[in-house]
Amino acid sequence: MKNNLFKCTVFGAFLLLGLQASAQHFAKGVVYEDSNKNGKRDKREKVLSNVAVSNGRDVVQTNASGEYSLPVGDDNIIFVVKPSGYSTPVDENNLPKYYYIHNPNGAPDLKYKGVTPTGPLPKSVDFPLYRVEDKEEFKIMVFGDPQVYNLTQVEYLKKGVVHELKGAQGYEFGISLGDLVGNNPNLFKPYIDVMKEIGLPWYQVMGNHDINFDVPNDTLSDVSFKAHFGPNNYSFNKGKVHFIVLDDVIYNGEGASRQYIGGLREDQLEFIENDLKFVPKDHLVVICAHIPLVNNGRHAIREADNLRLFQALKDFPYTFSMSAHTHYQAQFFIDQKLGWPQEKPHHHYNVGTTSGNWYSGAINEWGAPSSTMADGTKKGYAVVTFKGNKYEVDYHISNAPKDYKMDIYLPKVTEKRKSSRASMYVNYFLGGEKDTIEYRVNDGNWIQMRRTETYDPHLLAEVLRWDTSDKPMQGERPNDPNLSTHIWKAAVPSDLPVGKHSIEFRVRDMFGRTFSTTREYEIYKN
Repeated sequence: MKNNLFKCTVFGAFLLLGLQASAQHFAKGVVYEDSNKNGKRDKREKVLSNVAVSNGRDVVQTNASGEYSLPVGDDNIIFVVKPSGYSTPVDENNLPKYYYIHNPNGAPDLKYKGVTPTGPLPKSVDFPLYRVEDKEEFKIMVFGDPQVYNLTQVEYLKKGVVHELKGAQGYEFGISLGDLVGNNPNLFKPYIDVMKEIGLPWYQVMGNHDINFDVPNDTLSDVSFKAHFGPNNYSFNKGKVHFIVLDDVIYNGEGASRQYIGGLREDQLEFIENDLKFVPKDHLVVICAHIPLVNNGRHAIREADNLRLFQALKDFPYTFSMSAHTHYQAQFFIDQKLGWPQEKPHHHYNVGTTSGNWYSGAINEWGAPSSTMADGTKKGYAVVTFKGNKYEVDYHISNAPKDYKMDIYLPKVTEKRKSSRASMYVNYFLGGEKDTIEYRVNDGNWIQMRRTETYDPHLLAEVLRWDTSDKPMQGERPNDPNLSTHIWKAAVPSDLPVGKHSIEFRVRDMFGRTFSTTREYEIYKN
């Protein structure tokens, strides 16, 4: 009996030691309402229950005392999933502060610096939240690929896009969909210094050009990004919308024939699945990534990863996703042929970029390149308006009137003929297969135009100006045009009386909106 008692005592001691060792590897803390916004939990401040907190893989909810507990290793970021009706603190650069970096020894000594040593895990990692009026209708600003390669391009970003948005009103926050910089993490700070001038809380997605390329594998590829912006996989809520931000770039390592591929790691997929357990099914789930989920009818990230993501979303009837990366603008509708598990296709919006065609083209009056993208989309930014669990997308051309929705190519004069030899084109920058464009001459009957994949004629003419000029032009030559998915074409009406005529062009888009513009041309008799 004494022997059995001894064994039980020894076993209990080992169990206790094991529990103590295990406890040292758990982050614990409280989520609370920081009513006086001093960043400290005061005695009378309310604790918040049922708030999700994550380590990037596991997701738990706070208990009735506002407490959570999560396992951590030697390199984790603990973050709160901001609930609707609350905001997180922002720092002096308008970067949201909703996370705690736990990296006791810091990142390795690299060309581009990572996180400095954070030391032992604090006894309590607490997250303050500020109570705000909850809006079910709100707007956000979306940048694709700022992608600054040097300080000159940082100035182009400032002069060509950010300057007009300084102090922008009516937006809840902004987000950049990756490729913040161009292969140089030392430019993160100049990028931040420019972006803070907009005056909005600004979230970031990690892109393939935000990688530390001097590291041997994917594990260390994000150390500089995390040092500046925190987690590269996270989520938060606003109104009836749940945002999930994902780093869908996998670095293949030094010496690989292909630097990176599009994909999601196991820990990310588990995070998505765990995160969605706490999201009401009637809420809109918005995925924000850098590489498109699909592109031109094919999976753009690893098919198995896409299918698992789609499966995680199968019980959510309201979904939407955004990406950048391509430097053109397109609307994709992911259907069951691509593995989408619902009857209604999923809408994926590949957003136009603020760097346009990599800051190429003639220098404009604002001191920045025109940067028209290869599909004819002008440099600009997207605006998404949320109404409950519904959304509408718009695209704004930088330094242009907000009603500038389309580019018209119409010959100024054309010969009077029964069958026209000339064509007219409408590039509706935000367009896709669910939009229609019509025209009418002199207030006559509306005639539908045909959507066709072709080159934007204005961009083609611009490139030809560079190639036929006998003198060097200021700026950099644009890339050759690519086929655009949002151009409509029709023959120029020529069987009309000699003289001037007006043509009205009308867009009816996928959100039920109507936009129109009018141009004039002249018919002459040969």
